[in-house]
Amino acid sequence: MAKKLVIKVTAGADAPERCSQAFTVAAVAVASGVEVSLWLTGESAWFALPGRAAEFELPHAAPLPDLIESVLAGGTLTLCTQCAARRDITEKDVIEGVRIAGAQVFVQEALADETQALVY
Repeated sequence: MAKKLVIKVTAGADAPERCSQAFTVAAVAVASGVEVSLWLTGESAWFALPGRAAEFELPHAAPLPDLIESVLAGGTLTLCTQCAARRDITEKDVIEGVRIAGAQVFVQEALADETQALVY
């Protein structure tokens, strides 16, 4: 089994099931003791802002704010630099604990030894 899991979520409210799956897998992996790095890209970038996850609803899915809290408690949550810039999101705007980083960091994480990368 991979010792680290890097997950890139590209979907937000535009594809709620895919979005929820990414956050759920990340939270379950953290709870299972796996080192997790969850990347917010595309429409999921909005969930880096306070209160935005609370607006997300999907029947029979765990609340997104709870999943984000779980990931932040035991993993890393990163907002894509370009995605943030396209949405005028800065470091002062995001939830505490969210970092902003670019493709170079993603590639470095995804290609590390004993790492599995998933994209939703």
